[in-house]
Amino acid sequence: MIKYSIIIPVFNEEAVLWKLHEELLKNFEKLDGDCEFILVNDGSWDRTAIILDEFSSRDSRFKAIHFSRNFGHQPALAAGFDHASGEAIITMDADLQDPPEVVFEFIEKWKKGYDVVYGIRTKRKEWFGKRLAYWSFYRLLRWMSSFDVPFDAGDFSLMDKRVVEAVRSFPEKTLFIRGFRSWVGFKQCGVMYARRGRFAGTTKYSLRKLFKLASDGIFSFSFMPIKLIRLVGVVVIGLSIIGGIFLFYLVELGNVYKNWLLPSIFFVGGINLMALAILGEYISRIYEEVRGRPIYIIRNKTGF
Repeated sequence: MIKYSIIIPVFNEEAVLWKLHEELLKNFEKLDGDCEFILVNDGSWDRTAIILDEFSSRDSRFKAIHFSRNFGHQPALAAGFDHASGEAIITMDADLQDPPEVVFEFIEKWKKGYDVVYGIRTKRKEWFGKRLAYWSFYRLLRWMSSFDVPFDAGDFSLMDKRVVEAVRSFPEKTLFIRGFRSWVGFKQCGVMYARRGRFAGTTKYSLRKLFKLASDGIFSFSFMPIKLIRLVGVVVIGLSIIGGIFLFYLVELGNVYKNWLLPSIFFVGGINLMALAILGEYISRIYEEVRGRPIYIIRNKTGF
């Protein structure tokens, strides 16, 4: 019986895979039960697929899922959940920024009764702008959400099988796994660790992908953007009334009215466009759910 399932999304990581293989074997040979490594190839176009299949042919614990194209990091995690058979499911990245040895601290907490153990990044070896963006996002999400989302906790975590089953029961097509993980509840705790730099290659999370992940998190777990627009609307109406009274008394000065009119139009027009954009975000997510398309398509699997 498999006790631990380690799920690792992979996208164009041929430069790091053999080192990852070495680190996994070196660290997880010490586990107190059988394990499986589920590596999800998210539509890579380099030699990633060939290397993953070689892992599977050498060691039956290594299993590979190959997507038909690039569907994204979160769908790759979901595919791993769908195929995991362990009692504890561990998720980590392939770039070795998440130290495999920290997993043993996760397991220790799990054995003490915690259903979810997540890694809290105390340090990140990335440029200042990206660190600031992550720091701001987690605090904004906590402020906007109706439940507690831990600060600086990514997808590096251990979840009990019943937690994963609860997450798998969600019908959403827009995925934000770390948000789902917090929303389901259960007994949770964090383990602090310093995130390392990449062993090789470059990050696959572009600015556009990071922005999409952040917007998915905010719009999937909060109605605060709509409430803020409502508040802005009330404020603008109030300012318009005050401005109208003020202009009424200044109209005898000549062209004051004309000077104030154009900026007011642009201001109100900008607010309207922002409100439409926020509503559009929610509507587009409704449309995505209604279409009911699968979140990923598997080309083939090896090792199962």
